[in-house]
Amino acid sequence: MKKYDYLVVGAGLYGATFAREAADAGKKVLVIDKRSHIAGNVYTEEQERIHVHVYGAHIFHTNNTEVWNYLQRFAVFNRFTNSPVANYKGELYSLPFNMYTFHQMWGVVTPQEAAARIEEQKQAAGITEPNNLEEQAISLVGRDIFEKLVKGYTEKQWGRDCKDLPAFIIKRLPVRYTFDNNYFNALYQGIPVGGYTKMVANMLAGIEVKLGADYLSRKEEYDALADKIIYTGPIDAYFGYKLGYLEYRSVRFENETLDIPNFQGNAAVNYTDRETPWTRIIEHKWFEFGKDAAGNDLPKTIISREYSSEWKPGDEPYYPVNDEKNSALYQKYKDLADSETNIKFGGRLGEYKYYDMDAVVASALDFCKKELG
Repeated sequence: MKKYDYLVVGAGLYGATFAREAADAGKKVLVIDKRSHIAGNVYTEEQERIHVHVYGAHIFHTNNTEVWNYLQRFAVFNRFTNSPVANYKGELYSLPFNMYTFHQMWGVVTPQEAAARIEEQKQAAGITEPNNLEEQAISLVGRDIFEKLVKGYTEKQWGRDCKDLPAFIIKRLPVRYTFDNNYFNALYQGIPVGGYTKMVANMLAGIEVKLGADYLSRKEEYDALADKIIYTGPIDAYFGYKLGYLEYRSVRFENETLDIPNFQGNAAVNYTDRETPWTRIIEHKWFEFGKDAAGNDLPKTIISREYSSEWKPGDEPYYPVNDEKNSALYQKYKDLADSETNIKFGGRLGEYKYYDMDAVVASALDFCKKELG
């Protein structure tokens, strides 16, 4: 008899969801994480009475009622609505592209005028079959919006010219002929009051957790503890990178605490020109306090400048590069994973998949139904 029914490797959303469900089903569970904290990349840390999103902004949004109701057990969500602002060389535009954006860009005041302006630019471009991201974007929103709000930001994000990026990266761009600044078309959205770390701590309540525990460096020892393993780390790392490294885009952050109550008046401002080295600035207090006196009562604010970067081994992996080469390599690793016994690979890194938070939880819950009955 092994000591645990399940060893869960990784205390992020996938691992925490599975651990909670397994524990509630009467299973004995150990959760380990090589970091010094729980919650994975949704980890928030309190600084200056502000919950800082340490690994970048995480805004929960979903149309999945089951997932929303599930997470209500562990957190109260505020009514934060993501309404980013684009800064192009000092010109400010509303995101997503909507009637405010079109008025700011061209001075148009009706949806018909805006649609006509975009259609005119699309026709002038004469693109029938987009061959790259630049042509795809222009065929969707016209040249003005592409040049000011898409091109520079995208090239900074991917580290490549838009002409050298595949068209499928921008399958669609949200264009709204309404005055709606809500970035997500989601029924439910918000931020957990008290931060994501508090929510994940509630999910893991009563479950044994070991931090600073590197599974892969002591794999045999950890495997001996449990009947089954739930692994949420990088799938290529599990197999010792023997088929090669899967590629990611990474992000680095420059954080600054400022002795003013309000830096930019919004949680997120995207810098869409190519010359500004960062992609966006996050002002963390506005995730939780709202743009009102409550936030300004705090005398300080904390901002993070985000820089997109090429990933190299040892860096934090953020965004899978789901091009043909990496997709083919992942499939080979998945074939190896499928031949393993008593182990489930799950989550963003285990499945080499860009998951929104709700999809991670949904995937874990679906697996729980099969695994735990």
